[in-house]
Amino acid sequence: MRIVAMTPGYAADIATWRYRPPYQRYDLTEAAPLLDPANGFVALVDGGELIGFRSFGPDGRVPGWRYDDAALDTGGGLRPSRTGQGLGRRALAVGLAYGRERFAPPAFRVTVAADNARALRVVGSSGFVRVDEFAASTTGLRYVVLVRPEG
Repeated sequence: MRIVAMTPGYAADIATWRYRPPYQRYDLTEAAPLLDPANGFVALVDGGELIGFRSFGPDGRVPGWRYDDAALDTGGGLRPSRTGQGLGRRALAVGLAYGRERFAPPAFRVTVAADNARALRVVGSSGFVRVDEFAASTTGLRYVVLVRPEG
């Protein structure tokens, strides 16, 4: 498993991914945001197959919380057919290694839907500590903010 540059082909593929309820909120229906350098998206491949993506920067932020620059926001996802197979920790570790090498942040921060038990288990077992919970200002859904210091 490794991180590679996001390409138009990868972005178009990701824009077709559809998750089963309740995870359909993670469906990305447009390729363009994945290609915008300001959003910090990269592709996650395994043996030449696109299996996921990671993001570094503002894309990992959910409206309604008081974000600052004390940590680098990161997010990501796996191809729907690859979820629930125990790949989350490894995918996250590969993403964090890339982020550490490229950005050298003092800490990483993730914002996870409060009802996403799978993601909360993965980030919790990867050294992230819960620092807050809030309601998104756009949807009212509850989110948990977790931080992992890097020093």
